[in-house]
Amino acid sequence: MMKKILMLTVMASLSLCVRAGGLMTNTNYHIAFDRMMARGTSFDIDAVFSNPAGLAWGHEGWQLSLNFQKPWQDRDIETTIPGFLGSDFNHKYHGKASAPIVPALFASYKKNRIAVSAMIGIVGSGGFVEYKDGVPMFNLLLTSLLASNGITPDQYKLNSEMKGKQYIYGGQVNFTYRLTDYLSAAAGFRANYYDGYYRGHVIAADHPQLGELAKLLLDVDQKGWGFTPIVSVNYHQGPLTLAARYEFRTKINPKNETNVLDAGLGANLIAAMIAKDPAGAQAKLAALAAQLGGYTAPYEDGARTRYDMPALLSVAAGYEFTPKFRATLEYHFFDDKNAKMANNRQEELKHGTHEFLAGVEYDINEKFTVSCGAQRTDYGLSDGYEQNTSFACDSWSIGLGGAWNITEKIRLNAGYFISIYSDYTKEQTNYLGTPYAGKDVYSRTNNVIGIGVDYKF
Repeated sequence: MMKKILMLTVMASLSLCVRAGGLMTNTNYHIAFDRMMARGTSFDIDAVFSNPAGLAWGHEGWQLSLNFQKPWQDRDIETTIPGFLGSDFNHKYHGKASAPIVPALFASYKKNRIAVSAMIGIVGSGGFVEYKDGVPMFNLLLTSLLASNGITPDQYKLNSEMKGKQYIYGGQVNFTYRLTDYLSAAAGFRANYYDGYYRGHVIAADHPQLGELAKLLLDVDQKGWGFTPIVSVNYHQGPLTLAARYEFRTKINPKNETNVLDAGLGANLIAAMIAKDPAGAQAKLAALAAQLGGYTAPYEDGARTRYDMPALLSVAAGYEFTPKFRATLEYHFFDDKNAKMANNRQEELKHGTHEFLAGVEYDINEKFTVSCGAQRTDYGLSDGYEQNTSFACDSWSIGLGGAWNITEKIRLNAGYFISIYSDYTKEQTNYLGTPYAGKDVYSRTNNVIGIGVDYKF
């Protein structure tokens, strides 16, 4: 049981921090998203992702765009268990998630009715997370296990740490054709490469007379590929633009490259169990070994774990009220319940992810543009889905920023957005299978700043 808890905690929890969007999908690639959010009717270079069919009304000739974003996020869990091992337990486990500067590159070429475009970026997850005190899902279970064998927390030290990395890199190509004066369509695909690792250890040990009581050691790399077909349409007449985009489900089934996988009781604890109950200890140890064998099989070297990216439907309506002022409303649906996750956790969701976006943009003059926007994200969460650090929280996101047309060919974009999350409280009558009632309160913070350059020629 210990190994299962460790592996599920680490492998499922380290979904990281750069994204705006669904549980496994990013939507913030271009800085125009950071400063406006709703970009589903864009004709600019960011339409390579947000509205490929709209490029039929974009710049004639070549466009390039290079963007850089810096995200930072906290992922905390506060655990409260009244009466745990004779005292009230309350502790906040702090997870620090970060990423280096995250780049994205866009390119497009349009001639008359035809456009070809491409982008490269981090399309899912994207960053690192570390829990320097470990995670309660395992720490408290180990403490309870030792207590059941007469070893109380004052007799040992618990050394625990979990960290990991997840990136899904994507390269996308689109082909756009203007069918009529008002209607265009695009088709394309994206290749996705999953690259992650998971490192962790939990060791209970202290005085020489006790030695090592129990340990869990983990070092696993995962890599895998997936491909995404994409179709989109755009209707544009006068000040009105209507657009829709559909990304098919992406099957990603990474393979384990297991460097270290070691869990079990220390020799001294085994000896103590046998001394305490010579007849019953052997049966307990045999049952534990059988449990570990069954639970560790999916995580051995060469085993695979599903991390599908869900199908995504995006629909948007944009209106240009004046030549200087325009606004967009947008809706996203991520079909998470039909995208495979580890241990079929997607079945615990109440529904797929719903996102509602709105944004406005105003040209102060020929040189400067300002914009702002908002996004509401509802994941359909449930107690069965939330697993300690493997959690999500519904949120509101607010973005703002602007653009500076340095020359007729060069535009500088800058933006910032913050996500404001709702805490999620999960109460358990028997916390992690122990005889105690307890609760976890999950909380998150997220901030992203970005800057980018668009170039036309």
